[in-house]
Amino acid sequence: MQTDAQTTESFVETPKTLAELRSAIASGRLKATELTAEYYQRIQQKNPRLNVYLSLTKERALAQAARVDAAAAKGDPLGPLAGIPLGIKDVLVMQGAPATAGSRILQGYQPPYDATAVIRLEAAGAVLLGKINCDEFAMGSSNENSAYGPVRNPVAPDRVPGGSSGGSAAAVAANMAVATLGTDTGGSIRQPASFCGVVGVLPTYGRVSRYGLIAFASSLDRIGPFAANVRDAATLLGVIAGHDPHDATSSPAPVPDYATESDKPVAGLRIGVPAEYFGEGLDPEVRAAVESGIDALRAAGCIIQPISLPTTKYAIPAYYLVATAEASANLARFDGVRYGYRSPASATLSDMYRHTRDEGFGAEVKRRILLGTYALSAGYYDAYYLKAQQVRRLLAEEFLRAFADVDAIVTPTSPIPPFKLGEKSGDPLAMYLADIDTVTASLAGICGVSVPCGATASGLPVGMQVLAAHLQESTAFRVARAVEASQGK
Repeated sequence: MQTDAQTTESFVETPKTLAELRSAIASGRLKATELTAEYYQRIQQKNPRLNVYLSLTKERALAQAARVDAAAAKGDPLGPLAGIPLGIKDVLVMQGAPATAGSRILQGYQPPYDATAVIRLEAAGAVLLGKINCDEFAMGSSNENSAYGPVRNPVAPDRVPGGSSGGSAAAVAANMAVATLGTDTGGSIRQPASFCGVVGVLPTYGRVSRYGLIAFASSLDRIGPFAANVRDAATLLGVIAGHDPHDATSSPAPVPDYATESDKPVAGLRIGVPAEYFGEGLDPEVRAAVESGIDALRAAGCIIQPISLPTTKYAIPAYYLVATAEASANLARFDGVRYGYRSPASATLSDMYRHTRDEGFGAEVKRRILLGTYALSAGYYDAYYLKAQQVRRLLAEEFLRAFADVDAIVTPTSPIPPFKLGEKSGDPLAMYLADIDTVTASLAGICGVSVPCGATASGLPVGMQVLAAHLQESTAFRVARAVEASQGK
């Protein structure tokens, strides 16, 4: 296709914003069907090296794109995501498509329904390209735990893309989708966004329905978007957010126009900088990039205030007790009886349970099930799980007090830049400790955005985390957009 001297290929090779693509589709300068086909060509070229997509939904995607083209040709109103090619992390279910959660134990499972987030994306006109690789059951910080192989970071293919939503971040960074959905339990959107140099959003707990999400830790799991820029991420969140009768934990609060809110000036906003996130263990180049982002906010008229969040030092043990305890309960359903993988080496029912779970789950998932089962066991519940929940409450209260004095809090998203594949896989504790900057917001239930704020001398991306109070995503987007604008984006 060539119209107005612009080809479909040029729209893809030179990435456009979501609004630019939608405008071109609405005007007829670009066909959604041809844009979709071009993205599938990119996936075919890049996926063998990066291992981003686990399965493709071509028939469904092209049918949706054809509907968008037909509506555009008739001049019908188009949804905010009309014709936009997106990818979905493979812990969200789509009718007729495999749902593996990156695990062998869900081998052969094709869910009979769509997740609420999937339904809302398609209702807005989005074209869903396929299901994206992730750490098994969203458990990991490197995307090396998938039963279907690790994802490589498009910026530096010898390095990890982060996890557990590493595939979703890599898809955006490699332009194998305009935007994607991921999930965040303890940093699984924000850390990959930082490692891949894209924008990732942690909504307030309950802001987005979890209906159709394969659960890891139900009181922590959240669905959120990845995009190449803040405004696109804000647009996606506006589409998927809102109350859902299928999820009793979803919030009935009205959904603002996040994209418009993100453009508001930040002059006069009070920005808290917690000392605990800038101490020992912070890579010097990460520190320099984040401090440069803070300087940009100061230059934009923000008031920078030092603050303290002392309970932060207890966040890692508290998170890894709460999350693993909930994982132990949630993953009990995968037993070879109802659906998914069943071990053939089973003479008795108890043998079948044991062999199925041993063969179906990977090492990291088994490690977390064991940790969680131990924490919930008689004699240890009060000493471990209950105490972790008490720390969680203290942490939440600490954030509430902080947000009485500041409008947003900024920190590094990760204390380190993306590390090499295999570098930390033999040391689970080192991997867990790297989550220190993200698990606090997860435990407190607040919202946040990771936005690129610079790079190391070798070109590895660095992200700044912008945290805001419950249901204050608009504020987080405003601050993130100011950081983005300071870099000429």
